[in-house]
Amino acid sequence: MRVLMFGWEFPPNISGGLGTACYGLTKGLSKLNDIEVTFVIPKVFGGEDRSKMTLIGAGDVPIFNRRVKFKKFGEVLDCIEVSSKLVPYVDPEEYGRQSSYTVAETKSWIETDNQGKVKFSGKYGPDLMAEIARYALVANVIAQDNEFDVIHAHDWLAYPAGIAAKQVSGKPLVIHVHATDFDRSGGHVNPNVFALEKQGMEAADKIITVSNLTRKVVIDKYGIDAAKIVTVYNAVEPYMKKHEAPFRKGINEKIVTFLGRITMQKGPEYFIEAASRVLKDYDNVRFVMAGSGDMMNRMVKRVAQLKLSSKFHFTGFLKGDDVLQMLQMSDVYIMPSVSEPFGISPLEAMQAKVPVIISRQSGVAEILSNAIKVDYWDIDAMADAIHGILAHPKLSKMLVRQGRKEVHNLTWEDSAIEVSKVYRSAIQSNASFLN
Repeated sequence: MRVLMFGWEFPPNISGGLGTACYGLTKGLSKLNDIEVTFVIPKVFGGEDRSKMTLIGAGDVPIFNRRVKFKKFGEVLDCIEVSSKLVPYVDPEEYGRQSSYTVAETKSWIETDNQGKVKFSGKYGPDLMAEIARYALVANVIAQDNEFDVIHAHDWLAYPAGIAAKQVSGKPLVIHVHATDFDRSGGHVNPNVFALEKQGMEAADKIITVSNLTRKVVIDKYGIDAAKIVTVYNAVEPYMKKHEAPFRKGINEKIVTFLGRITMQKGPEYFIEAASRVLKDYDNVRFVMAGSGDMMNRMVKRVAQLKLSSKFHFTGFLKGDDVLQMLQMSDVYIMPSVSEPFGISPLEAMQAKVPVIISRQSGVAEILSNAIKVDYWDIDAMADAIHGILAHPKLSKMLVRQGRKEVHNLTWEDSAIEVSKVYRSAIQSNASFLN
């Protein structure tokens, strides 16, 4: 079975858990003998592991004078508010940097370089919506040039690309919902993002959600038929032997760590309030907030207001070995997310022999037995859980021992097996529909 997969980021060039999940799943699929994956991202930066799949950068695909082969492509562009009107005045030099394509019988323009390639930043900048539209355009061309049996699109940024590939090829589309805008925004959804998410869900033959929590959101908030939604839980990449030696923290104090984006979704303010309560009774501890995000300045100010600065550290965004070292220095890891579709970082912490506290409002809470679970808003319960682990070594050791055993059984290969079943179901449904 050949899979044409669309994502937005791929390790080591990532900004969060999406790229990590895509990589883990792709590696898991590569261990199944009958599956070959072609993974497409907007831009290849270099350093990506290509050993488990064929990796294509959309920015490396020439589209000069290529015809887009489906009439509904304009609907995709309209949905993400990219104009499809003819550029009226263009000089010969500018003409050489542009490529024409046909959208519902209307000629439009998109800028390319002198090799006919589209420029992508591969980031999440102010031009994001336009990049998504260009990505869908190139996806249409990629789908014409490659043989595959099923399409897999990860998260809303890649849904238009998946739709484009489906409409040109007639192959079934599976979309993977790693999060929704309801999670990211706390219910104050961006209408353009919501429209893209809903369009992808409606176009999909099958939908994979990373938890039953997310599955319920897709059903209740987007009005999608439950029959085509399947929950497949994420997993964690096993540590290599070279990572077994612990990283020494160099201080005698305990360390409690928050590691994630410093945004409303992740609940950083609850972590700080819980830290304030712990420090009233337990002085031999430091708190670390590792990450970056739009709430960073607010959190720094709040720490100063509470007079916790001598006991609180902001590391900025961490990735790769820096994440592992931070976890190895930690005595407690906490994920106080307000709305977390899954949450891979607690699994990484458990692998690193760190006791874990997670919010009940997270998808990973559905599958973990050896983590302490609290409501994100219950600061007193959160503080009690932190204090309990720090003050009772036997509790800490039990959570470490049992947690490591539990997480050892959460493999990407098992997730891949479940995803492959979804592929086959989508292919079968599509064949029945065509017949």
